[in-house]
Amino acid sequence: MKSVLVLEDGTYYPGEAFGQPGETAGEVVFNTCMTGYQEVITDPSYNGQIVTMTYPLIGNYGFNEYDNESYKPHIQGLVVKELCQWPNNWRCSTKPEDYFIKNNIIGIKGIDTRALTQHIRKFGSMYGIISTQCGNVDMLLERLNAKKAVKRNLVMEITTKVPIHKPGPGKKVVVLDLGIKYNIIRYLESKNCDIYVLPAFSSYDEIMSYEPDGILISNGPGDPKDLLEVKATVQKLLGKKPILGICLGHQILGLALGGNTYKLKFGHHGGNHPVKDYSTGRCYITSQNHNYALEDSISDGAMITHVNINDGTVEGFKHKDIPLISVQYHPEAAPGPQDSVYIFDDFINLMR
Repeated sequence: MKSVLVLEDGTYYPGEAFGQPGETAGEVVFNTCMTGYQEVITDPSYNGQIVTMTYPLIGNYGFNEYDNESYKPHIQGLVVKELCQWPNNWRCSTKPEDYFIKNNIIGIKGIDTRALTQHIRKFGSMYGIISTQCGNVDMLLERLNAKKAVKRNLVMEITTKVPIHKPGPGKKVVVLDLGIKYNIIRYLESKNCDIYVLPAFSSYDEIMSYEPDGILISNGPGDPKDLLEVKATVQKLLGKKPILGICLGHQILGLALGGNTYKLKFGHHGGNHPVKDYSTGRCYITSQNHNYALEDSISDGAMITHVNINDGTVEGFKHKDIPLISVQYHPEAAPGPQDSVYIFDDFINLMR
């Protein structure tokens, strides 16, 4: 079946459809990971986005029940160069085409993903639409503009609607779920934490009613400035309990302290971003997924601890008076090395 990807600037890429036929629109971003496509597809931080995989062959080890990062896929659509139809891996339980159809994912393959990536790098991330129903670019641009005009609350679409308890004998941690990845929960479980995952709309009183030893503000999709109520809640929490912020949670913490955020030209999406830790002088290879970043002037008491080697963006900070740890990258993602999982140990020590 024929398909086409049309960007909001009028650039279009004809290709072949896979997965569910139909039409989908979202912000088009590219991810540079060579493996981990299942984790990418099920990462809640991609809610509302069409993901382009820069690695040319996707699906060669299939899909399984173990590598999900959420209860379902959240991407708006998927763009690949080549989709493998005959995967080979001992854990494979589902072929790619079956997986995409089952999960209602609209995809396009057979396009020059390198050219698309270069276009996004040059002109910045932009909205796009994938369609198997229409090949008229002008009509698709009209539909795209109409869909873009609809304001979505990406975090509230995916956050848990009821509290979830993951019992453990250790420190009690309340997780404010802005779109948390399962692997963050797994690392807290490995530290024997008693975990309560709460909806993003939870109030200060609801959070404190659990009498937590610490609070984790999770990753998630979208613009942190859209989450005014979450920011207000976090401001009340500052100084009350030790806090760990990851990705979107890192940005919310910065805003709560009086800092500011801005949108990156094409974001950080991949597993090869070098981050320097000022406290040790080491450089870590990190996994990242965000379109926004903190400005380096956060507050008088904030001390920047990590910086991105590629573009100098803020990757982490602490505070001289408030017990908190904040990182922009994903310490749980393990893009090959597991250098950054010490963040969870630091959080446990902070609670102690």
